[in-house]
Amino acid sequence: MKKLPNIFYRKNRILLKELVRTDFKLRYQGSTLGYLWAVLKPMMMFAVLYVVFVNFLRIGGDIPHFAVYLLAGIVFWNFFVESTSQGMQAIVIRGDLLRKVNFPKYILVVSSTVSALINFAINLGVVIIFALLNGVVPTWTWLLVPLLILEMYALSLGLAFLFGAINVKFRDISSIWDVLVQAMFYAVPIIYPITMVAEMSGTVAKILLLNPIAQIIQDVRYCLITHEAVTVWSFVGNSFVRLIPIILVVTILMLASMYFRKKSKYFAEEV
Repeated sequence: MKKLPNIFYRKNRILLKELVRTDFKLRYQGSTLGYLWAVLKPMMMFAVLYVVFVNFLRIGGDIPHFAVYLLAGIVFWNFFVESTSQGMQAIVIRGDLLRKVNFPKYILVVSSTVSALINFAINLGVVIIFALLNGVVPTWTWLLVPLLILEMYALSLGLAFLFGAINVKFRDISSIWDVLVQAMFYAVPIIYPITMVAEMSGTVAKILLLNPIAQIIQDVRYCLITHEAVTVWSFVGNSFVRLIPIILVVTILMLASMYFRKKSKYFAEEV
């Protein structure tokens, strides 16, 4: 009898692996360039934003390696959007599978976010190559980047659990999220330096840095590109307030996981 849990875990791992593989293959199926789109999409977005905000609006001229600075922000932002959006739809899309097979429902959401994570890993490799070509010198702080990736994944997974459970019954949540994502893109310092906001209002800049997404992106820029990047650790004086982004991530993941588990009993009936 003791072997039964191991059998279930093994089956779940196999199912997760197959779902991740299927999701990743289906994403680019039928396209001429195939997996190249994993790299081309963020690079095209970067090229447009760089031309507009650097060449025309003259933003970021005072920041070392601003091109890499901008690309890193776009890549991390795209991962957040992709993982939350796909995770949100995971239960609804796999409705037929839910009704036929009994398995832990969280696997569907995890597989979607892991698929986005693979995409992100490819893009992060491009960022690192681009950084080295741009003259960025590797330092020991590069070793901290995996922790920030883990934080971003935890935040994305938590929101995917929450919205995925809500989306089963209220399909409008996906449309609402699309609008919110567009608004957040400009509310988070991705295409503009946080120093621009700080010059106008230090209070507003501190509030922006308490957003976990902004905290992660600025920390990545500090660790990976330039130590001149403003972070919540250097800009906010209160030690407890500095921890708010991390506390929010842990809280969102825990509460969303509990909510998802509670609602998962009824997914097969409601999908």
